[in-house]
This record gives sequence, structure tokens and C-alpha cells, in this order.
Amino acid sequence: MRTTGLPLIVFGLLAFSLPTTSAQAQATRTWVSGVGDDVNPCSRTAPCKTFAGAVSKTAAGGEIDCLDPGGFGAITITKSLTIDCSGVSGGILNASVNGVIVNALGATDRVTLRNLVIQGTISVNTGLNGIRWLAGKELYLDRVVVQGDTAIGLDVVKTTPGNLYVNHSFFSEVPVGISLTTTGAFLVASIDNSYFNGISGNCVLVQSNSIANVSNSVMANCGTGAFVSASGSFLNLNNNTIQNSTTGVSAATGSNLRMSNNDLYDNSTGISAAGASFLSAQNNRVSGGTPGTTTASAIPIR
Repeated sequence: MRTTGLPLIVFGLLAFSLPTTSAQAQATRTWVSGVGDDVNPCSRTAPCKTFAGAVSKTAAGGEIDCLDPGGFGAITITKSLTIDCSGVSGGILNASVNGVIVNALGATDRVTLRNLVIQGTISVNTGLNGIRWLAGKELYLDRVVVQGDTAIGLDVVKTTPGNLYVNHSFFSEVPVGISLTTTGAFLVASIDNSYFNGISGNCVLVQSNSIANVSNSVMANCGTGAFVSASGSFLNLNNNTIQNSTTGVSAATGSNLRMSNNDLYDNSTGISAAGASFLSAQNNRVSGGTPGTTTASAIPIR
């Protein structure tokens, strides 16, 4: 009896202690739906309700897609991941919290956010930051709308180098549109075909150890359209429209400002770059307000 019973007991203990394959399984593509449920496996036929519910069931490097319109909740991302709501209205209502926190722990992690509306509420339970990027190698924003937050639309605060890509995105009703800073090696940001409007502070703020390349974009009704505030950092502006702001472009002492083919209309001050290293291709156009100040060695604006 002892010989027969012992193996059965051992087998039972092993069966109890070993995790099942289904509990560990993660899919490379998962789905969320406005009528989903987070107890589901997040498959196309049994979608989850929220991004937070789907992320734990999505493998690193995988993708969460939106099956139909809905509000899918705030999320913290800690691995390579794509969230894509192409073709539907995918939203995050981030009342009193951050909309998306990207804290991708791998040194080569890449996160993509595509076709999302991140909305802090107006006046009551307003959101904090639309997006905060704390860690990871690359962050891509493609057709992302951020509005109605009390802090920053996209707050990049990293301790390691990285690359930011913002394309066809919209920032409005936030004190600062995009803020860039890192305490490690340089962060490089490329902002293209994007729109900033109704921002009380800086539409684009370039702080320590950062390089921002802003092109084909509109910055309107801002405190300052674009501001490079830290010595040694770089702001490159090409083919932008900057208008109806207190200051169009500003560069702090010791920073680097380079401009080509920009239109600055009806800003109280066009360009303020005293003490900065300022280079102009002489094809920028400043109209309305005062042209502003530049360093003595700067190539003048026409």
C-alpha cells in the first residue's frame, strides 16, 4: 500500500505546484472592444475590455488592436508593444491620472501608439500628463491626440538615451505640449506634420541633453512656440508655421538654435536667441509683432 500510495501523493503535489501552459500563454496579437471583458483571453472572438487587461496577455513585441470604438482606460507599458486603433475611435479618458506611462525596461524596447485619443477632462477631475516616457529605446506616436490635461501632453523624462518619433499628432489644452529631457546621453526627437494649439506655456520644450528636429508643423496660440532652454541642447526648425504666440521661438544662453524656411506670424516677439548659438538659412519670414533679438554673430532673419 505504501509503495502504491507514495507515487500518487508525489504526482499530486507536482501537479498542484507546476503552472499550466494556458496560464502562461501570451499572444502576439490581442484585441480590446467596448463590449469586451478583461476575464477573456483577448482574442478577436473574445476581446478584453481595457488596454490594462490586454497588456498582461500580450507577448513582448506584440500588438493590442481595437476591434471597435471604445474607451479603453489608462495603461502602463513595461515592454516592447504596439497599440493600434486604426479604423476605429480608440480613446483613453485619464481623469486624475496619467493617460499612458511608458516604462519599457529593456534597453532596446520599442513602443508604438497609433490612432489614439488621450483625453483629460475639462475643469473636473482633469488628467495629469497625457503620456509619460520614462524608459525604453524608442517611442513612436502616429496620429495621436492629447488634450485637456493639467501638466504636459508628452513628458519625456529619461535617464538613458533614446529616440522619439511624433508624426501627424495633435496637442491642445495643456500647459506644455511636448517636453524633452534626459540625464543620460542625448535624446533625439523627430516631430513632423504635427499641430499644437491653445497651449499656455511651451508648445515644444527642449531641455537637458536633448536634440529636437521639428518640421512641417504648426504651433499656434502658445506661450512660446518652441523653446530650447538648456545649454548644449539643440532645436532645429524647418518648414514650420509659428503664430499668434507671446514668443515664436526662444533659445537660452549656451543652447543651439537652427532655422530654415519657417513662417512666424503675429507673435508678440518673433525670435529671442540672445546668447545662443543661432544659425539661420536666411529664408525665414517674420511678420507682425517685433522680430526679436539674436546674437551679434547670428545670420540675420529676412
